[in-house]
This record gives sequence, structure tokens and C-alpha cells, in this order.
Amino acid sequence: MANPSRNRRNLRAAAMLFSLVAGMVGLSYAAVPLYKLFCQVTGYAGTTQVADGKALPAQVAGTRFTITFDANVARDLNWKFRPEQGVMTVEAGQQGLAFYEAKNLDSRSVVGTATFNVTPEKAGIYFTKIDCFCFTEQRLEPGQAMPMPVQFYVDPEILKDPNTRDIRDIVLSYTFHRAADQSARQTSAVAGAAGNTGG
Repeated sequence: MANPSRNRRNLRAAAMLFSLVAGMVGLSYAAVPLYKLFCQVTGYAGTTQVADGKALPAQVAGTRFTITFDANVARDLNWKFRPEQGVMTVEAGQQGLAFYEAKNLDSRSVVGTATFNVTPEKAGIYFTKIDCFCFTEQRLEPGQAMPMPVQFYVDPEILKDPNTRDIRDIVLSYTFHRAADQSARQTSAVAGAAGNTGG
């Protein structure tokens, strides 16, 4: 005959183990968005900032930054992706508008998503995007080529930070990957950004 107290202990242990496993699964799902939020707030790993309706800073004349544009494509995506300009010079606080171009070399429509960072990594917290093709997934039909705009500025606060005030060269790098969800429709954000002629 089973011991009732032993059964209770076994049930309690099983419940604790189940709770532990459920908690670990929940943390694993939360880890990615929490890490992304941490990177966005701190600029860690070269993560750039997003303007999100913030008032744009005043331009600081005489302090120029050379922005180099880099483009990469992951192995799982049959696209050609390149910057339309290799280098651009902007002053602190000045809005820059740069274009990349992506072309689908596949025989079927494909949805891509872009990851990005800047180097040196410590400049990430001061590199702010106003609008960017990387904010949404992009769908390209077979053989379709599309301009991919990014509007940005370098926050003048970079000049006050002792760790970054010597930086004058920044590399903005993107890598396009095949999106996990291939059902996404073509977004309108790209068209809207392309129509913005901010300087």
C-alpha cells in the first residue's frame, strides 16, 4: 500500500519541477526581446537608436562625421544587396538620407528582414534612425529590385561623451536574412521613406 505522505511529497516535487520548466521556457521567450530592449537603450553591440517622434537636435556646424555604408546577405537568401553610395559626410545633428538597393535573384517572391549595427560599437547609442527599411520586413518578387532608404543623424551628444568625442568615422552595416514568416505583404514604409527628401 502506497504511503500517502510519500505521494504528497512526489506530487509536490513534480509540481515544483513543472513550474521550474515552465518558468525556464517563459524566460527563453522573453530573453530575445529583453536583450533587444537592453541593446536599444544602451547602444550595446553597436545597436542604433530610433527617433520615435523625438525632437530632432540642432545641427552642430564644423563637426563632420564620415559614414561608410556596408551591405551583406545571409546564405539563406538569394538576393543582391548593396549601398548606392559608399560614403557620406554629415555634420552632428544633420539629417542624412542614404539608399541601399536590394534585388531578388530567386525565381519566387521572398520576404527578407535586415539586421544592423554600427562600428565602433560605442557610437551606436548616438546613431539615430528617423526612418529605415530595416524597421519592417521587405517582400521582393522574382527579379524585382527596390531602393531601400535610411534616414538618420548622429546625435551631437556624441561630442560631449569622453568615450566617443574622438569618433569621426562610423560604419553602418546591414545584413539581410530570409524572414521566418514568408507570408508578409509588401510594406508601405519603404515607399514613404523613399519619398522623404530630408537633408
